[in-house]
Amino acid sequence: MRNSFKAVSAGLTLGVVLVPLAPAAWAGPKEDVAAAALRWARALGEDDPETVLPLYSNDAVLWGTISTTVRADQSALRDYFVLAFKALPGLKVAFGEQLIRVYGDTAVNSGDYTFSYIKDGEAKSLPARYSFTYVKNGERWLIVDHHSSAMPAPPK
Repeated sequence: MRNSFKAVSAGLTLGVVLVPLAPAAWAGPKEDVAAAALRWARALGEDDPETVLPLYSNDAVLWGTISTTVRADQSALRDYFVLAFKALPGLKVAFGEQLIRVYGDTAVNSGDYTFSYIKDGEAKSLPARYSFTYVKNGERWLIVDHHSSAMPAPPK
């Protein structure tokens, strides 16, 4: 009886320790991709291309919201973010709906987000739609293709 009490006590103690860790253990690929998108949003808010660029693969392609040029190498991506941070001071992004699909080591996240920034002392926003394609590299999801465009006006 004494041994069974010790076993139950040890089991309860282990359960108390492990239960708070359970959500992390239950996270799946969709949650990992959503976390990668959140890392991108946080990095974008740093106003530093060197913080954003590591989230993209070396061969990533970017069709950015405020550019008419597709960017297809790290130097061109850096140039885009330098331009974006200069044109949109204090840039932040908030995700709306995210539609995440995972296909093994590839994932696509499509949806909408809203950029906010300060221009001439006035708060501005730019609603946009996006598609990110990710490839898993070890434990990290890296962006290999990113398309973003301003949200079109509704039809009249």
